[in-house]
Amino acid sequence: MGESLSADEKIALLYENLQEVLKPEIIDDVIRRQNRPLIIYWARLLGTATTGRPHCGYFVPMLKIAHFLRAGCTVKLLLADIHGFLDNLKAPIELVKFRAEYYRFVITALLKSLNVPTDNLEFVLGSSYQLSKNYTMDLFRLSSVVTEHDSKKAGSEVVKQVSNPTLSGLLYPLMQALDEEHLGVDAQFGGVDQRKIFALAGEQLPKIGYKERAHLMNPMVPGLQGGKMSASDPDSKIDLLDTEEVVKRKLKKAPAAPREVDGNGIISFVEYVLLPASALRSGDKAKFVVEQKEGEPRVYQDIETLKNDYKEDILSPQSLKPAVTAALLALLAPIQADFQKSPKWQDLTLKAYPPAEVKKKDKKVKDKGSRHPGGAAAMAKAGADTQGDVQAQPDGSVKGPSKNAVSLGSGGVESAMEALEVGKDPV
Repeated sequence: MGESLSADEKIALLYENLQEVLKPEIIDDVIRRQNRPLIIYWARLLGTATTGRPHCGYFVPMLKIAHFLRAGCTVKLLLADIHGFLDNLKAPIELVKFRAEYYRFVITALLKSLNVPTDNLEFVLGSSYQLSKNYTMDLFRLSSVVTEHDSKKAGSEVVKQVSNPTLSGLLYPLMQALDEEHLGVDAQFGGVDQRKIFALAGEQLPKIGYKERAHLMNPMVPGLQGGKMSASDPDSKIDLLDTEEVVKRKLKKAPAAPREVDGNGIISFVEYVLLPASALRSGDKAKFVVEQKEGEPRVYQDIETLKNDYKEDILSPQSLKPAVTAALLALLAPIQADFQKSPKWQDLTLKAYPPAEVKKKDKKVKDKGSRHPGGAAAMAKAGADTQGDVQAQPDGSVKGPSKNAVSLGSGGVESAMEALEVGKDPV
């Protein structure tokens, strides 16, 4: 793939829909002068929250990776287990292995749904080389030339910021920089939120004898609510495995004010996912179809025409949302079909993203004292249950967390007084 494209066509495809490119001359040199495939890597953290399965926002980087593959690039996809663990311990290390396999299934299915061959796509688990002697020594060397201020600044957009940060957050940007050398790549791809880490890599790697790489950055795409698309906010994203009913409900609830384009998550989804995906799937020009109640459907081949119609209220939210729903369901259909045919993927889903445990509220049983039928036995059981965390003292008293239950019974002072008939008139 890519052999039939000229150098200009390859570079145009690489830069399509990107927000920024650092050191484009490196890419020009590889493609034009060296005349070889560009080697790019993209890191995907495995340390996201347990509710944070890959969602439809992943179509954005996958579409760009599809462009890279179409342009004949070799793409290394780093499943960054160590990075994720360092990012404020977002996920238990025990889940990382399962999530790595889950991501393989998801990303392969995503690219397959876009009709993109994955022959030149390579999955690499971070721990397969980041625990080696050479990598560790390089990390020590890099940490000797990067200041605490620069490392903290580099990771400020992507490393979780807390009031009392750990040292692991400072290692994170250094490791992402070193990955460029140890993966043997020409360029790194990521969101524009990683620009500071990319700048750090470009400035600091030459100081320890390694070459500078190019960096390609995607824009940050708003979620359905208009803010950042987040895996932990169920209303801002659509899961790749959501049912048709759930997809319709989430899109119906998504805000889309008439005539307003800026910050409109629905329009952003058309721009960065549905239009480019239609071009890849068909192998032809991009196309987004909006059915009308009356007359012929509107067919959009570029986002500017759609935005202008929306501003002029020619295209309304009531017409746009059903069109987005239909196009997205068509995009999700082959992915969900693959999931239904794969018992291994289904089993892996539960292991990688186990459902949260629902804590049952303990029913409080009122203690009616030893004179109540069965009361004496209950008090005896309560005493037996708490014997293990108390100790008898030489003076006959007891000490420990459950000393009150042992001394007075589980019902407290009142039950103890009732059992001893304290305060009652003698017969």
